[in-house]
Amino acid sequence: MNPITVPARFGLGCAPLAGLYAEVSEDDARATIDSAWELGVRVFDTAPLYGSGLSELRVGEALRGRPRDEFVLSTKVGRLLVPGRADPMFAGAPRARAVFDFSRDGVLRSLEASLERLQLDRVDTVLIHDPDDHMDEALAHAYPVLEQLRGEGVVRSIGAGMNQSPALARFVRETDVDCVLVAGRWTLIDREAEEELLPLCAARGVDVLAGGVFNSGALARGGAMFDYAPASQEVLDRVGRVTEICARWEVPIEAAALQFPARHPAVTTVLVGCRSPAEVAEDVRLFGLEVPDGLWADV
Repeated sequence: MNPITVPARFGLGCAPLAGLYAEVSEDDARATIDSAWELGVRVFDTAPLYGSGLSELRVGEALRGRPRDEFVLSTKVGRLLVPGRADPMFAGAPRARAVFDFSRDGVLRSLEASLERLQLDRVDTVLIHDPDDHMDEALAHAYPVLEQLRGEGVVRSIGAGMNQSPALARFVRETDVDCVLVAGRWTLIDREAEEELLPLCAARGVDVLAGGVFNSGALARGGAMFDYAPASQEVLDRVGRVTEICARWEVPIEAAALQFPARHPAVTTVLVGCRSPAEVAEDVRLFGLEVPDGLWADV
């Protein structure tokens, strides 16, 4: 198969670099970002939640000194870090826990702390992070302050990032967001975002960043997790059917998983979490593999 150019950009999701599921050393995290840069990756996504700020610290250190106008960096607001036990999903994280805060003051404090960890004077995109159970507060308080910051030129684009699509669709309908990050809901085995969110974004010119393309590993060979938990038999059966289709077309399922989200015209970036230079190199390669049209018709 010959490599092709995929219209959507490949972006590096930086949660794994903060020890998601397994500890990652500082040297390995730095090498991963450096390798991504050398391979032409210029989009990086992080958040205070990821390793209680560890991801932002590592991303900031790795990007420090890089030409600022050559990369796009997004982080998130909606959580503040306070003293306490770190999220157990992140191995080796500092002792700090993330608490929800979608108030105006909370958003400003969160962004200020993020900039300090990132060692930057600006980020390109700020996303309201996981407001699932706080939608009214996020819309009434968090969104207006981001809109103000965008108007003042402090940030270039604003939006929301969630693991579901109906609430993101509400943001698109009721606000003037530039983008949304939908994780795990526009993949080979979960098409939830296709019902409303993607058509709505396409109609309104809202960029979609697609994350969680492997559904926590279910769409990677040997993966047994789905949405951060053990996969059900129903999910494993769905994966099995897609795996058979990919095998018939002699395409790695990982390549299909990486490229599928980019096929929708509203998707501008596919965010992929990597924890090593080898993973970055392999995912970039798979992102550019030629996939026959017949496979897409079959899946």
